[in-house]
Amino acid sequence: MDNDSRVLVAGAKGMVGSAIVRNLKSKGHYVTEVTRNQVDFTDQEETKEYFQKNKPEYVFVAAAKVGGIMANNTYKGDFLYQNLMIQNNIIHYSMVNNVKKLVFLGSSCIYPKFATQPITEDQLMTGALEPTNDAYAIAKIAGIKLCQAYREQYGFNAISLMPTNLYGPNDNFDLETSHVLPAMIAKFHNAKDSVTLWGDGSAMREFLHVDDLAEACYICMQNYNEAEHINVGTGEDVTIKELAETIADVVGYDRYINWDTSKPNGTPRKVLNVDKIKSLGWEPKISLCKGIEKTYEWYRENACK
Repeated sequence: MDNDSRVLVAGAKGMVGSAIVRNLKSKGHYVTEVTRNQVDFTDQEETKEYFQKNKPEYVFVAAAKVGGIMANNTYKGDFLYQNLMIQNNIIHYSMVNNVKKLVFLGSSCIYPKFATQPITEDQLMTGALEPTNDAYAIAKIAGIKLCQAYREQYGFNAISLMPTNLYGPNDNFDLETSHVLPAMIAKFHNAKDSVTLWGDGSAMREFLHVDDLAEACYICMQNYNEAEHINVGTGEDVTIKELAETIADVVGYDRYINWDTSKPNGTPRKVLNVDKIKSLGWEPKISLCKGIEKTYEWYRENACK
């Protein structure tokens, strides 16, 4: 991928897509940023027409319907259908129109609920999924398999990256649909009295700043060409309680945190083995505390006005 290559970032205004755009532009690449207002990738004809007309050479699939545990568990049909349509259309018409290489982005929720920790890539489809986000996970597994099938059948160079829990600028802070970290930032920032959080705080999660993911995407676009998907994370995890305490400290919240144990914890522990991505020369650079500070700063300047 050269600086004058035609590069498409689908989902360019989302958290992941915008980070990939920033990363590519910082390296001198010309990027075509496509949002849903411009092309509805759930629509097969719109997607077909876009690829026939614009002929991108390299594609990053960052377009997706995403949300936290409540949204995933409440709107399973929407999450399954929309993600299948988005990724199938983009992957298919990339192949049909001779895209040189495609990076498909999924999620660590593809792995079994009780996977051996840290999770290696070969644990895909070795056990039952976490029920609260199984619809989203199934869509992303289908995306991996489509990339592999098109590679085998057509020689299409499509690779898949499976990032851990992401956060950063342009995240979604809506309490009805957001992931745990931005939801906590919004809750603590807006709290008048106590804050109530789901579960008992014992679940363990790994968090990666989206700018670190963007660099991993760039490195893999340049240097990774294998059929097997590749994990992207820090390889380190914290309890949800520890996360809450860190965010409370950054925000300046010093009142009571109530844990609602009637609500689910989700998967007990989820941390990725990242030996494979690190073998390519990638390392995460943004610590969790520093990343939360940067994200909270962005939130105050952009999302809570």
